[in-house]
Amino acid sequence: MQETIIEAGRSERYYWRDLWKFKELLYILAKRDVTVRYKQTFVGVAWAVVRPVMTVLAFVFAFHKVAKIEDKSNIDFGLIVFSGVIFWNFFASSFQQVSNSITGNANLVSKVYFPRLLMPLSAAAVPLLDFFVGFAILLPFLLFKGVIPNWHLVLVPLFLLLGYLAALSLGVIFAALNVQFRDFQQLVPLIVQYGFFVCPVAYSVATIQGLSWFKYYYWINPLAGIIEGFRWSILPDYPYFDWSSFIPSLIFIVITTIIAVYFFRKKENSFVDYI
Repeated sequence: MQETIIEAGRSERYYWRDLWKFKELLYILAKRDVTVRYKQTFVGVAWAVVRPVMTVLAFVFAFHKVAKIEDKSNIDFGLIVFSGVIFWNFFASSFQQVSNSITGNANLVSKVYFPRLLMPLSAAAVPLLDFFVGFAILLPFLLFKGVIPNWHLVLVPLFLLLGYLAALSLGVIFAALNVQFRDFQQLVPLIVQYGFFVCPVAYSVATIQGLSWFKYYYWINPLAGIIEGFRWSILPDYPYFDWSSFIPSLIFIVITTIIAVYFFRKKENSFVDYI
């Protein structure tokens, strides 16, 4: 891969050409993140199984066994939680990794020119690997519960892509802000923590459909439609996904992606001044 000196103020035309030119660096950054994540760990990538399984067991015990909370979808509570957890973990981890991608690669930012957008793009490698491992556990769990996925399963990549774009667009904005104001680094975990309960992760929307404010829910929480769409794609008897709930999600992703790319490009040339 050919290295060039740092060049400020690259035009948009050259920038997007360079983004493709440095595609090999995208692979190198992604591979490095995966290697570093599981280096010197005893069980390695098995942590991608342990974390969601422990989370599911904790929620099923606390909500279903102790608090006696029943999900109104009439679907096995463990499946509701498991499907929500592995998807939310992918989104949350991607959001956090993207948000820290610039400050976490400060040594590269200050030394050599390449489109800085490569760093947020590569940051989802570890969350994506974790998702695939968790999904590989979810499928046998479905069969164990007597649930056989139908053709909806082919739409899993669509919802995964939308979840990635949502995490990327939000994360890119925070990544640019985090370079100059490290306060945003503290804000991201809070968003993830509260978002877990605001989004239908450990419950389905059937649980809150009877509430008066539910008709506004998808508009103030566009991630809900994506999570429910993922459940619909793997649970053949899941009746609570409405394609109309997809509209807020698509509008949110389009708007935030445009804003994120524009904002990132405006701030990119000043990164080296604050790193």
